[in-house]
Amino acid sequence: MDSQSSQASQAPPSPRSPHTFQVDLRGLVDLLSHHLYSSPKVYLRELLQNAVDAITARRADEPGAPARVRLYAEVGALRVEDTGVGLTEADVHSLLATIGRSSKRAEGLQEARSDFLGQFGIGLLACFVVAERIRVVSRSARTPGAPPVEWTASDDGSYTVRTLPDTERPEPGTTVHLVARAGTAEWLAPERVEALARDFGSLLPYDVRVGDEAVTDLPAPWDRPYPGPAARRIALARHCHDLFGFTPLDTIDLSVPVAGIRGVAYVLPAAVSPAQRAGHRVHLKGMLLTERAEQLLPDWAFFVRCVLDTDSLRPTASREALYEDETLAAVREALGERIRGWLTGLAAGDPERLAAFLAVHHLGVKSLARHDREMLRTMLPWLPFETTDGRLSLEEFAQRHPVVHFTRTVEEYRQVAPIASAQGIGVINGGYTYDSELVEALPSVRPGTVVAELDAETVTAHLDAVDPAEELALSGFLAAARARLDPLGCDVVLRAFHPLSVPALHLDDRDARHEQARADAEAQADDLWAGILGSLRGSAPRARLVLNHLNPLVRRISALPDAELIGTATESLYGQALLMAQRPLRPADSALLNRAFIGLLEWATHPEDGRA
Repeated sequence: MDSQSSQASQAPPSPRSPHTFQVDLRGLVDLLSHHLYSSPKVYLRELLQNAVDAITARRADEPGAPARVRLYAEVGALRVEDTGVGLTEADVHSLLATIGRSSKRAEGLQEARSDFLGQFGIGLLACFVVAERIRVVSRSARTPGAPPVEWTASDDGSYTVRTLPDTERPEPGTTVHLVARAGTAEWLAPERVEALARDFGSLLPYDVRVGDEAVTDLPAPWDRPYPGPAARRIALARHCHDLFGFTPLDTIDLSVPVAGIRGVAYVLPAAVSPAQRAGHRVHLKGMLLTERAEQLLPDWAFFVRCVLDTDSLRPTASREALYEDETLAAVREALGERIRGWLTGLAAGDPERLAAFLAVHHLGVKSLARHDREMLRTMLPWLPFETTDGRLSLEEFAQRHPVVHFTRTVEEYRQVAPIASAQGIGVINGGYTYDSELVEALPSVRPGTVVAELDAETVTAHLDAVDPAEELALSGFLAAARARLDPLGCDVVLRAFHPLSVPALHLDDRDARHEQARADAEAQADDLWAGILGSLRGSAPRARLVLNHLNPLVRRISALPDAELIGTATESLYGQALLMAQRPLRPADSALLNRAFIGLLEWATHPEDGRA
């Protein structure tokens, strides 16, 4: 290879001509309608948004300029007129024909973007979701000498631009004409257009009408003057019913001036699950942004539905949700403070309304109180808990009992509640959502309070022991009973306790249940797994059946001479104790109950075989 050819091979490649992306408009419209926007109805919001932004832009230069938006609908076609800033021919080529470019980014408007609703430059394109052709006629207010200009586009991506005589548009502003696509004419029907315009635009700051019917309804219901608090409450309750379909228990003002937020929260009249995501209505500068804002309030405030107007929060690209940022986090905290303040105010000055609220939504307040010690302190006299003394607040229960005992599960509470109550032991059922956490937090807001978890050992320790001589005399009975229940992992002990009507009490704890589950799994496993599970055998105390020596039935059983009959009777007492505690039955327990029932029938029908 010669030197020239070598140099040529090492020469840098020649620059290539740049290419532009080719956009399939129909494909892009399909993307918008199926993935960006939740419904074709957003087309009307985008039209209103463009009209309002155009008026805002004109009023920035001419504060006294007219501010009107008019919509004229007929089946298959829609015309929207505004008195906004308008466009020149250059603006049309630059803005309408370039996907993604927004007039709010144009020179001289960037610094004023916060005054505009739309900021993403895809608004007019959304109209192709329902329209096969869009015609825009506009005249600029900033360039008085410029003639009106017409921009006509089809959903195949083609468009034409031409200037028109002055008579076609004598005044500044813009008119948008839509012609429906096949199958979408219903979205341009007059009744549908009016309904959508009212839904989206009821709080817009300008005069918006569909034909001669006014759309805007200002001031907002929460900002209107009323003769008194009662009249305001009635009016807002009616507003809530119209929006959400329910009459609220109460109304909470959500004014946060520093964040540009005005609105109300309506308290639901029925309990809802904390896992249910609440949908709130959010208006952005008067335009309805979404009816399903889920992240607007703290998670614990699931008992309210909100409607508000804001000028500080950012929308996502679809303008159907809120952008998660520091501003939204600060607003969420501020709105949570408003709801928290409402609760505190009820506790201080309106106990009847607070009681009515807690009867329905105590779970939401408990969720808040477990993270907020001040709220827990405020709600101590009000939050209801299930206890052996009835349904009481933590404050009242702690005043009655020097030690606040609680169980962590509903099953444990059902096991011990009747016996503990008879022995004078106060117990709180901590098995419901948040309850055990709140009981354990009690000493932090009520210094000096002693809180203790109640387990089987504690209950047994509070039961009276049987005289040693009497227990020794019953050793044969106890041996037969223990032998029958030993395969079930349950011990038998004899105690004297009240009420007398309870013959037996089944007691265990989480460690005992864990050991029992391990033993059951070991019995059903193959040799390899049985060996592994056997090595995990713990030293936790086993479940126990506490027989009541004061109960007449237990005394009669203990006097039976037949060990087999004692075993059958003991199995019956064991099954009855499980049922009384509302414990789920294992297959072995069900088999035991069936066996004991058949055994007792055999004994009852053949008294000569051993009936005493």
